[in-house]
Amino acid sequence: MATLSQPTAWSVDERQLDPTAGINEKLRFALRYAVLAPSNHNTQPWHFIVDGDSVTLCADRTRALPVVDPFDRELLISCGAALFNLRVALSRFGLAYAITLLPSTVDVDVLAHLRVIRDGRCDTELASLFEAIPLRVTTRETFADEPSPPGFRQRLEEAGAIEGCDTVCVENIAGREQLADLIGEADQAQFKDARFRRELASWIHPRRHQDGMPALSPGVRALLDFAAPLVSSVVRTFDQGGGLAATHHTLAIGSPLLMCIATGTDDASAWLSAGQALERVLLTAAAEGMTASYLNQPIEIASLRERLCAALKLDAVPQLLIRIGRGAQVPHSPRRPLEEVVS
Repeated sequence: MATLSQPTAWSVDERQLDPTAGINEKLRFALRYAVLAPSNHNTQPWHFIVDGDSVTLCADRTRALPVVDPFDRELLISCGAALFNLRVALSRFGLAYAITLLPSTVDVDVLAHLRVIRDGRCDTELASLFEAIPLRVTTRETFADEPSPPGFRQRLEEAGAIEGCDTVCVENIAGREQLADLIGEADQAQFKDARFRRELASWIHPRRHQDGMPALSPGVRALLDFAAPLVSSVVRTFDQGGGLAATHHTLAIGSPLLMCIATGTDDASAWLSAGQALERVLLTAAAEGMTASYLNQPIEIASLRERLCAALKLDAVPQLLIRIGRGAQVPHSPRRPLEEVVS
């Protein structure tokens, strides 16, 4: 079992990179930041291929969630978030780049091709988010009862818009209650499905695992409230939807800001854009000492997704629903070794 004193993926430090390193070495080092992106159930469903001055991002479908994410929508969103982290790191390291999304007409697993442009101009605004990458953490506990800082909402909305996505923020209590009702209804519907429970249970692991949700983590304890050795079997066997719905209802109402990220279409390109917008929003929040967690349940059920769209008066397709606020410091989720996700 890892201890706090042992190095982890989250302890990466740019000072470990030789300033005279070549492009290939910088690309590989930048991937240490790319893999710190969030993913549903912490599946980490990405694979990177480094070839000289280029990186190809591929989807790892073996880490898909066929019950909760049957079309791999959230899988591609996760890969988009990893791609955004890579962009930020490369900008910090002084490497300009060009990206082609979905470059292959025959291999749908090839999501993006990034090529370094020698002597190109770097995005300094992206580079400013670099130090927030290892600060970002998912907090599934209550947030402080305080309003958002002045201008914070606008900065989040601008972050999503830069990546080509629509964003809707909800801060008033009536709006949060309406969304909380949808979240609770979705929780109950999902937990009635034994397939959903089995899939969730398969990603709750002992802390020594390098993926999934640690059984002893504060988030899992708060959500499931069971003795750690029994969590996986309890989730697999029993419908806990009612209790979880109440927990999420409380979290949603008590969060100072709820945010929906939406896209004009509902396809692979849109999902990659949503992932990049998500990570830009999360890093913008982390840079200001804020954190987030996900309440995507209404989006994962078709009928509730439509009702969410109507509730938010969206003329777009909702892809993500997150809550943002100031939360207690919690441990980061584990990460797979770099050699498993890079070739």
